[in-house]
Amino acid sequence: MNYQIDRLRDYSSLFSRNQALSWLKMDFSSINYKIERYDDKWLNSQNLRYLDYLRYVYSVLVDNYQNEYVFKNEFLNNWLIKELGETNSQIFSEFRVGNSIADLVMFNGCSKIFEIKTELDSDSRLTLQLENYQKAFNQIFLIIPKSKVHVYEKQDDSVGLITYDPASENLFSIYRNATRNLDIDTSVTMSILHTNEYKSIVRRHYGYLPQMTSFNQFKVCSELIFEIPKEKLNKLFIDEIKKRNSTDALSSRYYKEFNQLFLALKMNRNSKREMIESLKTNIQI
Repeated sequence: MNYQIDRLRDYSSLFSRNQALSWLKMDFSSINYKIERYDDKWLNSQNLRYLDYLRYVYSVLVDNYQNEYVFKNEFLNNWLIKELGETNSQIFSEFRVGNSIADLVMFNGCSKIFEIKTELDSDSRLTLQLENYQKAFNQIFLIIPKSKVHVYEKQDDSVGLITYDPASENLFSIYRNATRNLDIDTSVTMSILHTNEYKSIVRRHYGYLPQMTSFNQFKVCSELIFEIPKEKLNKLFIDEIKKRNSTDALSSRYYKEFNQLFLALKMNRNSKREMIESLKTNIQI
């Protein structure tokens, strides 16, 4: 079946934070609107649930419209969740680094950034993004359509390239591995850390916290942290970020259409269960 681009864009709007929050409130008006507009024939079957419809829509998007949500979600399902299960790792979505926001980051033995560029994206901001990421992360990967390799392989060869090919059995493949960088910029590291995190780094490295006030604590800790050797600081930085609350709701087997939403909303297993249960409501139009 051929789908009009406006219809696919409309479908993709269902997979957003605001939509997920409305489902938790048993508000399915946006889903009902899509069904009435595009899929009244699909509704001929009896006892269909909102969960069934969203899975149907997701399958249409995977086959026809690789937007950012699909790209991120498929990468989570086919790559990062496997690595998460094998290591003591933390994954975060939309992680701020300097003036940029990374699509996905992972912290295990090193810090990794995954920046997604779909067929629909421009590379106009990429140089600035990479400059920011290289100041604070050990490895940087671009996730790109296989058809766009010729565009992105011109980037700094320390940046890894992971290609995406919906026609291949192996959806994601390493085209070029990332070089590991330990020359991190301490000032950028400080901009990422929360107050309790940079205090913890000082305490762990020096064995004590000096006297400070709420007005000068950033300056006092910054001066001390700038004296920590970069390789040691890199390890302390990763250890602190891994303590942040992420999500334990990700699964490569169950309800995997929603993994990126679970991650973006930092859902735990209870909030995930609550959302899925609400989506099991029978469609009522």
